[in-house]
Amino acid sequence: MTRILLVDDDETFRTVLRSVLTLHGHAVVEARDGVDGLAKAREARFDAVIVDIVMPERDGLETIVSLRKNHPALKIIAISGGGQLSGETYLAVAARLGASAVLAKPFAVEAMLKAIPGTS
Repeated sequence: MTRILLVDDDETFRTVLRSVLTLHGHAVVEARDGVDGLAKAREARFDAVIVDIVMPERDGLETIVSLRKNHPALKIIAISGGGQLSGETYLAVAARLGASAVLAKPFAVEAMLKAIPGTS
């Protein structure tokens, strides 16, 4: 079972993705933004973090930099549907900052599962 931290400010999206990931045998902890996500990453060990880019409080790019600094081997999956820039632009920056995988919203469940360690 892969322990996943899911960081996204959209509660409905988090609920749906958590349900899908749980159905596929993963343990998922939710965080509402980067501040909440980093606090939870300090409290527990995760195999992977799924982080949205455009969020209030602390955006996904800042979150990725902090996660990479404190957890260099952690699998980080960046997701984005866009914002002021296109989602692809944010995801390209996320990859340069250390995201292990990037997915543009909406993405296929299979693409997410393939990005998660320990999932076939």
